[in-house]
Amino acid sequence: MNKIGLVAAREFVTTISNRGFIVGLLIMPAVMFLLIRVAPRILNAPSPEIHGGIVVIDPTGQVMPELHKTLDPAYIKGQRMRNLIRGMSESGAASGGPGSNPLSGQGAAPPVLEILERPADAAVQKEKDWLMDKTATPSRLAVVVIHPDAVTRGAGRRGYGAYDLYVSPSLNDETEGVIYEALRDALVRVRLRANNVDQAAIEAAMLVVPPRSVLVAAGGEQQTQRGFMRALPFILGLMLFMGVMIGGQTLMTSTIEEKSSRVVEILLSAVSPIELMAGKLIGQLGVSLSVLLVYIGLGLYALSTFSMLSAVDPKLVLYLIVFFLITYLVYGALMMSIGAAVNQLSDAQSLMGPIMLLLIAPYILAPIIGRAPNSTFSVAVSFVPPVNTFAMIARMASDSPPPSWQIWLTALIGIGAACVTVWFAGKVFKIGLLMHGKPPNFATLIRWAREA
Repeated sequence: MNKIGLVAAREFVTTISNRGFIVGLLIMPAVMFLLIRVAPRILNAPSPEIHGGIVVIDPTGQVMPELHKTLDPAYIKGQRMRNLIRGMSESGAASGGPGSNPLSGQGAAPPVLEILERPADAAVQKEKDWLMDKTATPSRLAVVVIHPDAVTRGAGRRGYGAYDLYVSPSLNDETEGVIYEALRDALVRVRLRANNVDQAAIEAAMLVVPPRSVLVAAGGEQQTQRGFMRALPFILGLMLFMGVMIGGQTLMTSTIEEKSSRVVEILLSAVSPIELMAGKLIGQLGVSLSVLLVYIGLGLYALSTFSMLSAVDPKLVLYLIVFFLITYLVYGALMMSIGAAVNQLSDAQSLMGPIMLLLIAPYILAPIIGRAPNSTFSVAVSFVPPVNTFAMIARMASDSPPPSWQIWLTALIGIGAACVTVWFAGKVFKIGLLMHGKPPNFATLIRWAREA
């Protein structure tokens, strides 16, 4: 055991002191910090105020007065606020926690649009040419031509007419959206008034604000976070995948390098093959677990920043670590045995293909399993190693977590699979470490395991 500990410590220290590892470890936290802290400030930064002119040809003579009201900066700002509140109510996006007030992001100043009225018989082509002057101040942004039947339906027609919109290349999408919305509001107001309909009564009747759903579970009631809960199975699957790949890939490449440089023969003069394998496996387990804990901490910090920490059950973090240990032992042992069996990194590609498929497939399926955690497929793959850990953590991260007995059965099956895999990898490692020549295939690896 003392020799295993020495090998594990050497493997751990050598890996974490590598400059490339440190840079790689810091890249993800740096990106997350930028996303959490810097990106919202950049997105919420006020944009330059837009000034411009809009030519309007209104043969009805009724839309223009309303358009003056709906293009007023104060009306635009109020409309933005109403749309935001309506969107928050419908999506349940507001968390209500401190520091999470999304209304604080209403920093963009509304555009100041000057309406230039033209007579009903104005030449449209001449007004289009007016848009071409790029040196005019204020900027010439759009030409609006209201249809004659935009307020009163023509005889025999079920619908109303609308309007034509011609825009300048300098008009941005946000301002164009403001013009669309202002025209829609103005037309609706005029049409309702023409039909003697109370607009306020219709708006009040149409507005049905859905309440935020409350999740009732054995642990109590809590507000649902549908968007986050849909993404959580994918996030946890990604963390499992990254943790396994960091340790497994390093195990394989370092074993190949030590074998090709004959360093392994010196190591075997001091320790047995099984001690060397166990030490390397434990050492890289420490590295992967450290990285995983860093990412878990960053994730929890991000959730606390958005006042969503209560959306994650602390038991889920514990089970994530347990299933990571099981998954790492299975895939890490297989990758290390492949590293011991080949002489070059290129020789390992054919053997790594099926293993990578088994590793990537459940990671891709994790969001699907999370959306249907109690389907027959989801329950079945929860008990099929080596994909069972991915499937179970995705089910646990869903809105309908599985019963405890299924979780523990998955863990027991995973532990059994990990024991069998480590036993198989030990047999292959013992023989393959000193073998040179033609790279083996899977049949050869199985024969080595039976003969060892």
